[in-house]
Amino acid sequence: MVHKAVFQRRFASQPFNFMAENILVVGACGQVGTELVLTLREKHPNKIVVASDIKPSSNEEFMQGGPFETLDVLNKEQCFDVVKKHGISQVYNLAALLSATAEKNPEFGWKLNMEGHFNILDLAREGHLKRIFWPSSIAVFGPSTPKQNTPQDCIMDPSTVYGISKLAGERWCEYYHKRWGVDIRSVRYPGLISYKSLPGGGTTDYAVEIFYEAIKNGRYTSFLGADTALPMMYMPDAIKATIDSLEADPDLMKVRSSYNVGAFSFNPEQLAGAIKKHMPEFEIDYNPDFRQQIANGWPQSINDQTARNDWGWSNEYDLDAMVFDMLENLKRKLAVTE
Repeated sequence: MVHKAVFQRRFASQPFNFMAENILVVGACGQVGTELVLTLREKHPNKIVVASDIKPSSNEEFMQGGPFETLDVLNKEQCFDVVKKHGISQVYNLAALLSATAEKNPEFGWKLNMEGHFNILDLAREGHLKRIFWPSSIAVFGPSTPKQNTPQDCIMDPSTVYGISKLAGERWCEYYHKRWGVDIRSVRYPGLISYKSLPGGGTTDYAVEIFYEAIKNGRYTSFLGADTALPMMYMPDAIKATIDSLEADPDLMKVRSSYNVGAFSFNPEQLAGAIKKHMPEFEIDYNPDFRQQIANGWPQSINDQTARNDWGWSNEYDLDAMVFDMLENLKRKLAVTE
């Protein structure tokens, strides 16, 4: 254990030399982090891309492709040591307890989502990091938010611990940027769909589960109602938005809280219809649970024109292209593992 006075002196030391421009991904074993790490390592072969999480991943490609550090984002000393050890200049802080999981453990959801955010922000404020990406979410919106074409700036009254923590986190992003010049970037993720990694306890998880069940069993029971439309995005576009926003010219980033980013919207019935184009025998039924109430407070479609105008955001996948790619890749994946 490092004595408090020694610990404070360490953080008051001179800022690092950022010549290496190495990258740290915190929360790297999650749905987004796994693919982000693999993409960054391919995109930046001359940089060290360090993956970190509270425990290692079972993904061999992920673990063997570069350094991994066991890291608890709630431990600032540990975060500092990893940053110093690897000459880190950029951090993607993805560590969070997602919407459905956080509702089951609200105190820890708030603690992880906020204190971990502060630890990385403070390392940048103290001169140890050059640039940070931190994801927000459509969970920042709530019952009073316009449901259709939800604008960049509007009423935000989140009704979940996850949404409350993300809204608070957005305000702290802007505060740290305005007061101390911290170069923080953020986008509001919609529901994310991926064949490479499983979701981690969110309200939109059905949009991944449905593909597994369609291939394995030919049917799926949705925990959201048939007409519950939500904004969604295919993971390659989410990774693109994440990296593009962090690597954009700082002068282009006019919003320092978080940017709306969108791709397409659908409800479970529409998604099932898109799957049936490729699997005509597929069947779906509905048994809404507690996540239905969460989804009812979220937008149905997103206006992301600000991100498109400011730093050139654009998505590459629509619903049909996503469904085709998911089915093709997931069939191959399941054939290998079974």
